[in-house]
Amino acid sequence: MTGYRIATDIGGTFTDLVYLDEKTGEVRVAKASTTPHNFAQGVIDTLDKAEQLNTAQTAFFVHGTTVVINALTERKGVKTGLITTKGFRDVLEIGRSNRPDIYNMYYEKPVPFVPRYLRLEVTERVNYKGEVVEPFDAGEMREQVRQLVGEGVESIAVCFLHAYANPDHEIQAGKIISEVAPHIPFTLSHEVTQEWREYERTSTAVLNSYVLPTARAYLDNLEQNLTTRKRMGDVLHIMQSNGGSATFGMAKRTPINLVESGPVAGVIGAARIGELIGESNVIAFDVGGTTAKTSLVEHGRPKITTEYKIELTREFAGYPILAPTIDIVEIGSGGGSIAHIDAAGALKVGPVSAGAVPGPACYDKGGTQPTVTDANLLVGRLNADYFLGGELKVNVKKAVEAMMPIARHFNISPEEAALGVIRISDFGKINAIKLISVRRGYDPRDFVLVAFGGGGPMHAAAMMRDLRCKKVVIPTYPGVFSAFGMLMTDLRVDYIRTMISRTDQVDLSRMSGMYDEMEQQARARLTAEHVAPANIQVQRYADMRYKGQEHTVKVPLPVGTVTADAMNKINESFHKLHEQAYTFKLDTAIELVNYQLTAIGAVAKAEIGTVSTQGLSTSRAKKSTRPVLFDDFGTVNTTVYERDYLPIEKVIDGPAIIEEPASVTVVYPDQQVYRDKYGFLHIEMQQKKQRFS
Repeated sequence: MTGYRIATDIGGTFTDLVYLDEKTGEVRVAKASTTPHNFAQGVIDTLDKAEQLNTAQTAFFVHGTTVVINALTERKGVKTGLITTKGFRDVLEIGRSNRPDIYNMYYEKPVPFVPRYLRLEVTERVNYKGEVVEPFDAGEMREQVRQLVGEGVESIAVCFLHAYANPDHEIQAGKIISEVAPHIPFTLSHEVTQEWREYERTSTAVLNSYVLPTARAYLDNLEQNLTTRKRMGDVLHIMQSNGGSATFGMAKRTPINLVESGPVAGVIGAARIGELIGESNVIAFDVGGTTAKTSLVEHGRPKITTEYKIELTREFAGYPILAPTIDIVEIGSGGGSIAHIDAAGALKVGPVSAGAVPGPACYDKGGTQPTVTDANLLVGRLNADYFLGGELKVNVKKAVEAMMPIARHFNISPEEAALGVIRISDFGKINAIKLISVRRGYDPRDFVLVAFGGGGPMHAAAMMRDLRCKKVVIPTYPGVFSAFGMLMTDLRVDYIRTMISRTDQVDLSRMSGMYDEMEQQARARLTAEHVAPANIQVQRYADMRYKGQEHTVKVPLPVGTVTADAMNKINESFHKLHEQAYTFKLDTAIELVNYQLTAIGAVAKAEIGTVSTQGLSTSRAKKSTRPVLFDDFGTVNTTVYERDYLPIEKVIDGPAIIEEPASVTVVYPDQQVYRDKYGFLHIEMQQKKQRFS
C-alpha cells in the first residue's frame, strides 16, 4: 500500500518538514518556528501546516533532532554517577596528554560531566584478552549503587576495564542496578561501544547516561503525539550520527548515537546530489539559524569517524564519543548569530544566537541585538516583503536600530556595518571548511560545494570566491534540505570489536568467527525492524597500523572467511591506503586493531526527478531589480529572479539574487549561474567557458 514518506528536522530557529506522496511522486515542504520549551510541538506544528498530508497514511516517518547535542552543550542532562574498576576513578580527569594545539599555552582540559564524589569504584579486573584477573565483587557493587541513589543521581554509567573483551562483569553490574534501583536508567559501556581506549569508552558511556532520561522523555513525548494526534503507526524512525536511521526503540537505548542526528542527513543528501551531477567529491555546507556545519564527501562516501568530539576547539580538547559519526565541523555562525563589540573594541559574530525566541531584530518579536539575518536584510540580499515567501513580515527599521551601535562604534553607515558583520561571519565559515579540507590534506579546488539550509545559498558564493572550489551547487528545497536528505537514508547498524594482533600471527578462524558473529547480530537487528533479508548489505572493515604506531587506517575487507591469501591482499591494501594518507609506507609488521562491520537495511527512498520545462523563461523569472551591497564591488543594481521560473541550462551573469520561499541564493558580479535539469542551481566564476550557447 502506498502512502506518505515524511521527514522532519528541528533547527535552532525553524522546524522543517518534507513529505513525499509515494503514489504521485510529488514532494511538498513546510516550515514552522522551533518551540524550545517543547520541541515536539514544533514537529506537530509543521504537520498541521501540511494541509494536504493525511498522516494516518504514513508509510515511513524519520526525524532529526538536536535535543541530544543541545543537552550536552548546554549542560541540561541529568545528575549522573559513574561506577568503574578500582583504581580508575579519575580516568575522566586524566584524559589524554595530547593537545589540539601543542603550542597553545591557554589549553584547558575538559571538566568531567561527573564530579569526583559521584565516581565510585568496584573491585573487579579483566585483562585485554578478556581473562578475569580479579573476580567481580557483587556486594561492593550493591553498596556503591545505594550510595549513588543516596546522592540523588538520576542515571548511572558503568565502565569496567577491558569490558570490550569480556563484558560479563558489566552485565552482572547491570543486573544489580536493576535490583537495587529499578527506577534509575543506566548505561553499560559494552552496549554503547566495544572498542578499546578506556578514557574514550568511559566518556561515551557517561555522556550516554547523562542524556538518557532527557532523550527518552523527548522521544516518548514525540511518539505519543505522533501516534495519538497524528495516527501514525509502527513507522517512526530517527536519524543517527552514522548517516543511517534507527527506530525510536533503538534510539532510546543509546541516544548518544543521535548527537549529530539532524546535520548528517544533509551530508547524505549532498552525496546524492554529487552522484546525480557526476561529481564524487563534494563539500556539504549547511547554514541554519544557529550554526554552520560542513562535511567532506570523497568518492561519493561521507567521512565517518569514531574519534568524534563535541566542543573541540583550539583551546579546548573536547569530549570524545566513541561511536561511528559522520565527520562534521560545526561552528556557532548561523542566521541568528549575534554581532557585538568585544572588550578590545573588535567586531565579533556568534557563537551566541538569538534563536527562535526572540529571534533576529527584524522579526520584531522582541530581539534588539543585530544578527547575520539583520545584516543580510540591510545589504539588500533579503526582501522584506518576501521573507519565507511572504509568510513572515520583517521590520527593516528594527534591523537598522539594532545595527546602529556597531555603525556608531566604527563611524560608518548601518549598511556598511551590516557588510562587516557578513564578512566576519563568512570568515568563520571559510575556516570551518578549511578544517575539513585543507587541514586534512584535501584541496577545495577539487571539490564542489553543495550549499543548503536557510542561509547556505546566501553565503556559498563568497565561500567559492575565497576557497576557489570548482563550483557551488544549490539543491532544490535548500531551506529544508536536511529533512529532504533523511528521505534518502537507509537503516544502519555498526559494530566494532577490538582485538589487537599482528597480521602474520592472527588466528584467522577466530577473526572470521568474530565477523560472522557481528553479521548475525546485525542481520537479526535489522530483520526485527522489518527489513527483508535481501535488502540487507554488509560491509567489513579493519583498523590497521604499523607495529609501534598509535594511529590507524581503515581498510575495507572482503565478505566471507578470511584466508591467508585474503590477508596478503588486505596487507597490500593497507600499505596503499597508508601511503595515500601519510605519503609513506614501511617494510615492517602490521597490526590489526579494530574489526568493524556496517550493515545497511535498504528502504524505499525519495527520488529526485527532472523539472518540467513548460512555462520557464528568463523574462518570467525576473521579478525586479534592487541595489545590493557586495564586498569588493560596492553597491550594484541587481536583478532579482524567482527560482521556479528560471529556464533550464540558461546561463545568467551576476550579480543576481534568486529567491524562493525558504531561501535566497546570492550570485556575485564576477560569477554566473544556471539551472540544470534537476532544478539545481550551479554557480561558477565568469571567466570559466560557458558550457551552453
